[in-house]
Amino acid sequence: MISTDFIKGVIVPIITPIDAEERIDEARLRRQVDFVIEGGLHGILAFGSNGEFYQLEEDEMRRGLQIIVEQAEGRVPVYFGIGAINTKKCCRLAKMAVENGAVGVSILQPMFLKPTEEELFQHFKAIAQAVPETPVLLYNNPGRVGYTMSANLVVRLAHEVENIVGMKDTSGDITQTEEFIRRTRDVNFKVFGGKDTLLYASLCHGAVGGVCTAGNFMPELIVDVYNKYMDGDLKGSLEAQFKLNPVRLSMDAASFPVAAKDMANLRGLDIGVPYRPNLPTPEGKALDNIRRTMKEAGLI
Repeated sequence: MISTDFIKGVIVPIITPIDAEERIDEARLRRQVDFVIEGGLHGILAFGSNGEFYQLEEDEMRRGLQIIVEQAEGRVPVYFGIGAINTKKCCRLAKMAVENGAVGVSILQPMFLKPTEEELFQHFKAIAQAVPETPVLLYNNPGRVGYTMSANLVVRLAHEVENIVGMKDTSGDITQTEEFIRRTRDVNFKVFGGKDTLLYASLCHGAVGGVCTAGNFMPELIVDVYNKYMDGDLKGSLEAQFKLNPVRLSMDAASFPVAAKDMANLRGLDIGVPYRPNLPTPEGKALDNIRRTMKEAGLI
């Protein structure tokens, strides 16, 4: 039986600082690891969506993971995000991640394709079986891949593949998140909310935490939602959610995924620029609104 007690709390899909040659900037990455841990976060996800996983070659992913694991020094668990389309490549990435210190892997459903439910089942099962002793989390992000995982698929994977033990749901559909939780609770399946603005709502429906981009630049605000909820202060948790939401919503006017780096830079974290073709958000209405909401929240 795989232990999953540690799989909970607010996990940050850590941003990936890069140098002028688009190589991972080790010093900046180490600083960011310390910042999110010292900010109270409960875990780090290397190469999630806001970590720009789709921009990196495998050798750079390995190097980046090694840096994160080394800098974290066991203070929080480090997970590894997998977003490749090809099943064989996903299996290879999963093995690499475990060999380099990841305590779990998160797998996005294949983008660009429109796979059947059986194809998806076999895809996730094969990856999980490549690392049979490692906890595997599913990652449902319909907004980016163009389709959603069904509750039936998740229920089948949760019950038939021993080391598929949880998921992140970024559907933004709280009914769907609730169904994932309701129909898998008999096997202690760990569901994380994937929308920062719905962390409180997700916790109310039985989520174990959230995988939250906001942890990169306002860890104290997103952790406050979780900690107050866990302490039984529901009113305080909701107020913390309301304080965070305007900042998080201001990101939507920027080009994905550059706002996370923009906001980290505005907080003085010196994260740098996104991978091309993305560019930092230019001066104008979107950036002005980001600055305004951050000031109103007391972040800058």
